[in-house]
Amino acid sequence: MPPGGHGMGFGPGSRNFMSEEEKKNLPQVTPELLRRVFSYLTPYWKQLALTLLCIVFSSIMSLMPSVLTGKIIDEGLIGRDFNKLIMYIVLSLAVTAGANLIGVAESYLNTWIAQHITFDMRNQMYSHLQSMSQRFFTSNNQGDIITRMTSDIDGVKTVISGTFTSILSNSITLVVALIAMYQKNWILATVGIIIVPLFTIPTRKAGQKRWSLTQEAQACNDEINGILGETMSVSGQTLVKLFCKEEYEYDRYEKANRRMIELNIKESMAGRWFRVILTTITSVGPMLLYLVGGILMLRYDSDLTVGDITVLVALLGRMYGPVNSLLNIQVDWMRSMAMFSRIFEYFDMPVEIQNAPDAITPDHAEGSVEFKHVNFYYEPSRQILKDVTFKLDTGHSIAIVGPSGSGKSTLVNLIPRLYDAVSGEVLFDGINVKKIDLTFLRGNIGVVTQDTYLFNGTIRENLLYVKPDASEAELVDACERANIYDFISNQPNGLDTMVGNRGLKLSGGEKQRLSIARVLLRDPALLIFDEATSALDSISERKIQDAIDPLVSSRTSILIAHRLSTILAADEILVIKDGEIAERGKHKDLVKAGGVYTELYETQFKGAMEPAEEEPEPDEPIGWDGGGSYSGPHRVRRRAAEKRVHMEEDFRIYGDSYEEFREEMMRDSERGY
Repeated sequence: MPPGGHGMGFGPGSRNFMSEEEKKNLPQVTPELLRRVFSYLTPYWKQLALTLLCIVFSSIMSLMPSVLTGKIIDEGLIGRDFNKLIMYIVLSLAVTAGANLIGVAESYLNTWIAQHITFDMRNQMYSHLQSMSQRFFTSNNQGDIITRMTSDIDGVKTVISGTFTSILSNSITLVVALIAMYQKNWILATVGIIIVPLFTIPTRKAGQKRWSLTQEAQACNDEINGILGETMSVSGQTLVKLFCKEEYEYDRYEKANRRMIELNIKESMAGRWFRVILTTITSVGPMLLYLVGGILMLRYDSDLTVGDITVLVALLGRMYGPVNSLLNIQVDWMRSMAMFSRIFEYFDMPVEIQNAPDAITPDHAEGSVEFKHVNFYYEPSRQILKDVTFKLDTGHSIAIVGPSGSGKSTLVNLIPRLYDAVSGEVLFDGINVKKIDLTFLRGNIGVVTQDTYLFNGTIRENLLYVKPDASEAELVDACERANIYDFISNQPNGLDTMVGNRGLKLSGGEKQRLSIARVLLRDPALLIFDEATSALDSISERKIQDAIDPLVSSRTSILIAHRLSTILAADEILVIKDGEIAERGKHKDLVKAGGVYTELYETQFKGAMEPAEEEPEPDEPIGWDGGGSYSGPHRVRRRAAEKRVHMEEDFRIYGDSYEEFREEMMRDSERGY
């Protein structure tokens, strides 16, 4: 594109009008918004000043060859002066080269400024989002967050290097062209000014029509892709065949495909008509100037020359783009402001959880936890925790049980301040967590969740994420205590084994044990296990339990669990129901109390105590589905037997006879407990 000519803005693929949705969401452009936008330009004012100079010189110089063309015709060709002919041709080439070189410098400065501004905005946005509470990430769509970070901020580059530059360049080009035209002949200049708007109106109409057809075609294409996605998948094809819907789905696809073809033809013809209109109108302007110029020269003996008319025609051609662009600048401007508004909307979201101005950083952490009349909700209409009060002393452990959705995970999330309590106090080592330095607080709390997240890298890289300076001996020790080192040592690459995206190359149990090793490497004062074994098979569960048991007995721990052996390992059990502590105490006392815990015990564990019906397994087990699992009654009996074995293991660990415990529970049941 020539310097000074920043696009004509009416190509078949461009859209210089606003959709109905854009019109509905127009931002309110206030002085405050403009000041905020231009505040990102302020640090680069020197580069902006150079850019402005480049735009001015390139815009003026880009018009010079058109003016020199008149000299070449009048003085060189018609005047038969060879020296002037050569001089003006060389000068024209030199000016063109100079304008292009200045245009390169302008382009570099534009790109440099735009890239640095987006660099600043990305860093600011990422830092801001990192400081947001967990509430922000659970209540906002992840795709929208990523869009603000990527597409919206990337759009700033277009605004800086496109919209702002286009306004300056096109304005300067238009002013210089008008001055040059009026210097030549005011009548022809006025005719040119009248013609230019007539050029822009039909091209805008044609562009709107083609854009509308493009949108319809895209919607139709999405519909076709949806049909293909539904019916060409394994599950979709199975459903279609089982319900004999082949003909129905074919008709649905054929109808959408036919509509797509019709829209494509209309869009193609609209584009063709657009080019016809564009070519015709661009030819009308020069013809009118030649006609009016010829009349002035032949009928009124004007002092116009052929060169003057040629210059005016050339300058008219250079005006089409700037005029069309400036007529549509409101659309580009409003889109730019809308984009900045979306970015600022995130910047303006308050940081709910941050360090207090006088935050305390203790010398060391003991790990004790105390809740004092804590209340919490995500929305005022739905209370999650109600007047929760308990204390966990250093070196002790608490198991938290309760129905799904009772607030167990929310409760432990208040300790590392993923959320803040609405009222009441959460104390860590006797200090309100809101007064403790966040880095210190979270650095002394280790959390193992049900949904383990691993980065796409090696085992070593995932471990070093929490402690970059950990030695090889520390890594091995953490893995041994997490009961995962045997697995790692059997891998060809050991600690340098790749885990895949989100750890997909590892089993659920392996990921969970690696997560425990990662937490142990941090050596936290408080350990929190949030349903760490709930989604695993029995073998993986046993291995993780073997890793957890010594940890619970050796340091301050909170366990949210469904496994009886884990619950029994705790010094105290808290039973949460509807956000309140419904019961608390030891296992045997709570079972006999006949409350919520008894109900949980009856539904989750008692069935496992009944002897499994023994049945010889055939060579190929009944219900074997060929994929490594059992189905039907055989699977139920097998799982019951496995669960009974786990129960026996649980009570063997804690010194109780399974049969004695079962008989005791039966007697309690007969007595009405």
